[in-house]
Amino acid sequence: MLDRLREICTIDGTSGDESRVREYIMNNINADEMHVDNLGNLIVFRKGRKTPKNKIMLAAHMDEVGFMVTDITDEGFLRFGAVGGIDPRVVLGRAVRFANGTLGVVGTKAVHQQSAEERKKAPDFDDMLIDIGAADRAEAEKFVSRGSCAYFDSDFFAFGDGYIKGKAIDDRAGCLMMMDMINSELEYDMWFAFTVQEEVGTRGAKAASFTVAPDIALVLETTTACDIAGVSGEKRVCCLGEGCVISYMDRSTIYDRALYQLAFDTARELDIPAQTKTVVAGGNDSGAIHISRGGVRTCALSVPCRYLHSPSCVIKESDYAAVKALSEAMAVRCCEL
Repeated sequence: MLDRLREICTIDGTSGDESRVREYIMNNINADEMHVDNLGNLIVFRKGRKTPKNKIMLAAHMDEVGFMVTDITDEGFLRFGAVGGIDPRVVLGRAVRFANGTLGVVGTKAVHQQSAEERKKAPDFDDMLIDIGAADRAEAEKFVSRGSCAYFDSDFFAFGDGYIKGKAIDDRAGCLMMMDMINSELEYDMWFAFTVQEEVGTRGAKAASFTVAPDIALVLETTTACDIAGVSGEKRVCCLGEGCVISYMDRSTIYDRALYQLAFDTARELDIPAQTKTVVAGGNDSGAIHISRGGVRTCALSVPCRYLHSPSCVIKESDYAAVKALSEAMAVRCCEL
């Protein structure tokens, strides 16, 4: 798992620029049917041994947070904005890369040149620039242009007792789980949606769910864990090492109560560690899927992840295994409801 997760996470693909991720997935699955829609979603059908009572769709998004060049200065520096929800505090001083291999560093005015007031707050994106080592605008334009996407240039590695660090684990972890399901022998026919543009408003999921028209959807995701020093009680949201996160509500979805209970019942029966979020926060593709067409019964199963939307997302391998096991079991049970 670790090697394959490294492979898919190190592929670059911000919202609207997911083609390299999609190509990797298409080249590594054995599907009975697959097509790419006009928005860029990859929709896959896998034949099982039986035809299910309910039409099931599993979904995970291919895109990651990143950056887009908005202007080039006369001096050859790049002004940029965020693609997706990124805290500017995790950006300053980071290395970034472009799809054509161009490398850069995010910088701002040196601290000893800042006023006392400027030192009190983190710089916003408007105050930062990407330095690609160009002498002027003309040289910079040989490598990048307005609209070029940049990505965190981040190492992927395992550390500690089963911890994994890397960029884009949100949501390449979910994509990899679905790839494994597609490549397995399925009990029932199932649909899979590898969606685009989740990080900028769950846009791909809206189109994919309309096309597939499922009765039930299982969304495989990562979700924010705040189990770090200085955070206690319910503000920890969820914890690494405590298993699959089963959501009951977030800022875009109130999840199907029967599926929520079925997920916990299944986890207990199969001895799969599971937990729920202690704070109503965030959102995912479920927000678009559950209100598609005449409504879709929806359940979200997530890997708890520290430092989400940063170059250093951290998950635990045991939690990944728990989400994978529970999603496979839930897919079968949802077919039989």
